Amino acid sequence: MKRSDKARLVGINHVALEVGDIEAALEFYGNLFSFTLRGRSDTMAFLDMGDQFLALSQGRNQPADDHRHFGLVVDDRSSLEEKLEKLGAQIVPSRGLDFLDPWGNHIQVVEYSNIQFSKAPNVLLGMELAHLIKNDQALEELRKKGM
Repeated sequence: MKRSDKARLVGINHVALEVGDIEAALEFYGNLFSFTLRGRSDTMAFLDMGDQFLALSQGRNQPADDHRHFGLVVDDRSSLEEKLEKLGAQIVPSRGLDFLDPWGNHIQVVEYSNIQFSKAPNVLLGMELAHLIKNDQALEELRKKGM
């Protein structure tokens, strides 16, 4: 196999979101998602996602995001929209489920079964999510890539 002279993108280790207050952010995200706190300090918190994590960093000072966003993968998003509405989060019109957190971070939520992104079986097992499966469309997209 010939090696390129460029580094190849492999994945994302973490995403860092700037928030106004760590305690308030942990409360907001804790009302939406089940997660384990990987670590924290006075100005940072790290939400575990198996072999990845979401970093919350205190000190956001820019306006709310428009098109800039990141996609967060969940096992099941069926009750999420109702929870977002109860928390007063702004739902962003889209084909799926997009919202702004209280600090203006634009988050797009997708279900694991519907997308190509795949966790290694041992990671899913360690996360107690080994039961998750891909739908036919996601499997076909992966097959077309030889995966």
